[in-house]
Amino acid sequence: MSLKMANINREYLRSVVFGVEDSLVSTTGLIAGLSAGAASRKVVVLGAIVAMVVEAISMGAGEYLSDDAVQDLDKLKRPRERPSVSGLLMFTAYFLAGFVPLVPVLLLTYPGSVWVSVIFALCGLFVLGYLKGRVLKTSPFRGGLKILVVGGLATLLGVVVGLVFRLV
Repeated sequence: MSLKMANINREYLRSVVFGVEDSLVSTTGLIAGLSAGAASRKVVVLGAIVAMVVEAISMGAGEYLSDDAVQDLDKLKRPRERPSVSGLLMFTAYFLAGFVPLVPVLLLTYPGSVWVSVIFALCGLFVLGYLKGRVLKTSPFRGGLKILVVGGLATLLGVVVGLVFRLV
């Protein structure tokens, strides 16, 4: 099945890419940072679940409100349901992508599962960029690499913060 650019709504694509990328980076950074700083599986799982739910709601609400404000400001002739759909897409993308780094921590032996989480998230970032490149008819490999590098650096910072503020 081939997606045609004419069938892709620009704002919806932005919401999904932003939601997935932000969740993979934020949730993985949180998991890795908490693991480095707290060394407790319960703390890591609780932190990840709370962050996924709160951030997904926040991102979805923020997407809705910002789209709604732009429509009001520009008096756009877009359908009124667009902010609602964008907000729902952001929420769903963020929430579901959060499971990519969380599932290994839930299913595998802790703390080694954290490294699997990081690897899964980095792979997810690359796949997101690759798919974005395919959909937009740009270089899929370059798109994957770009999102992988940017997201990977953000994840690395999460680990560094966890190590700096490590709880004994």
